[in-house]
Amino acid sequence: MTTPLPALLRLVGTARDGAALRFSIGAEYLKAGDAANAALQLRAAVERDPNYSAAWKLLGRALTEDGRPAEALEAYQRGIAVATARGDQQAAKEMTVFARRLRNPRDPSSET
Repeated sequence: MTTPLPALLRLVGTARDGAALRFSIGAEYLKAGDAANAALQLRAAVERDPNYSAAWKLLGRALTEDGRPAEALEAYQRGIAVATARGDQQAAKEMTVFARRLRNPRDPSSET
């Protein structure tokens, strides 16, 4: 199975470069196990569109996987605010759970 990453990377810097492209590239890097590059691309996504709640959620995950829990928590908190403001209750709920797990990794109630 081939990855679409090379084709996506060719679009960087073109007229198609935007939050959705950077989100897709970040997701592909994350699938490939490259959390550091995923985080770079996902940061670029939220810089281009600060109201992109899915990008905030994936950025939090990438930062967590890259061993940067404080930055991940900040991304989740910003994402929760964005999702709440946009009425995206499911994304806000998911990020709240992920943030709680970061704050209290040994708390069994953080699993719900």
